[in-house]
Amino acid sequence: MRAVVTVIGKDMVGILARVSTTIANANANVVEVTQSVLQEFFVMVMLIDITELNCELAELRQQLEQNLEDMKIQVMHEDIFKSMHRI
Repeated sequence: MRAVVTVIGKDMVGILARVSTTIANANANVVEVTQSVLQEFFVMVMLIDITELNCELAELRQQLEQNLEDMKIQVMHEDIFKSMHRI
């Protein structure tokens, strides 16, 4: 099972570290990541493996939001993401 994590907001030091640490603490694994800085905005999309997740997906989102208060965070199960973006 996998999930998609998106992070958008004003660029600052340590965003990737905070997101990765929170995900690791939830016993999920980062499978793939892409990030970019567009002028002063940070944009990141992660695909994470949640097979061994030690909390609910909603709880992981809450933890990410607490650790990155100034960022817009979305966490979505891969099945929902695929359904929403089906051509």
